[in-house]
Amino acid sequence: MTTQQRPLRVEASPTMANPGDALRARRDALRALHELGCFVIPNPWDVGSARYLQHLRFPALATTSAGFAFSQGLPDSDVAVSLNRSLAHMAEIAAAVDLPVNADFASGYAVEPSDVADNVARCVETGVSGLSIEDATGDSATPLYDLSLAVERVRAAREAIDRSGAEVLLTARAECYHVGHPDAFRESVRRLQAYAQAGADVLFAPGPQKPEEIKALVDAVHPKPFNLLVVRDIGLGVGDIAALGVRRISVGGALALAGWTAFMRAAQSLKTNGSFAGLADLVSYAEVNEFLTADLHTREAREI
Repeated sequence: MTTQQRPLRVEASPTMANPGDALRARRDALRALHELGCFVIPNPWDVGSARYLQHLRFPALATTSAGFAFSQGLPDSDVAVSLNRSLAHMAEIAAAVDLPVNADFASGYAVEPSDVADNVARCVETGVSGLSIEDATGDSATPLYDLSLAVERVRAAREAIDRSGAEVLLTARAECYHVGHPDAFRESVRRLQAYAQAGADVLFAPGPQKPEEIKALVDAVHPKPFNLLVVRDIGLGVGDIAALGVRRISVGGALALAGWTAFMRAAQSLKTNGSFAGLADLVSYAEVNEFLTADLHTREAREI
């Protein structure tokens, strides 16, 4: 397995004047990335971070429900952040870049499969190239949907995408590790295999960090691609993870948390100690402003 970092860029051109053509090309590009090897799909939380990640030439981006919620002064919750607010954010990110965008669509903002299907159809209309559905209920007493209902929810999402005629990639997430299931590995395997049968294109079990578990999950869903979430230094680089057979690496809210970490520590130091030490070694105003100025000029030139 080789590491795939070469971006498949989709930009406006005289031969792609129709926005629908550009969107189809982005969706095709996201699907192709999963067939070419392992790639990193980082998670911006606003337009500025999305534009900068595109500038770094990542091949695709994914939204983060946590990063977006925190930026709005809200907890990461389907209840706190409404469906309409989330859809507007996904549409904004998808429109802000020339790359494929995968939507973190949480639990689909519904319980019943028919409602999940309706919401997935709305998500497809935002212009995303992929979306994920997870099986966590948000209820600590019963943290995961029963497998039969969880499968029906994935199947409903699949059918909604198929009815739309859009080649949107469907990722199904098993949240066993995140909710503290007593046998998270085996339950993840059971659920991911069922979700693959229900029509998921990509399988995702956020939480495993040991190479042997990661490899076993990859093998369990083969030949479908497996997404690994990395939110801290687990002692493995992209090349190491690629060698385990992982096709896609996301970072969830970690980049947003990196920003929050620096901000909180600097603010706390200023208030508690009267110290400006937290403002040392900052990226300069000029560097950020010059990047955004050049980026704006590039966008304006393309619109002429």
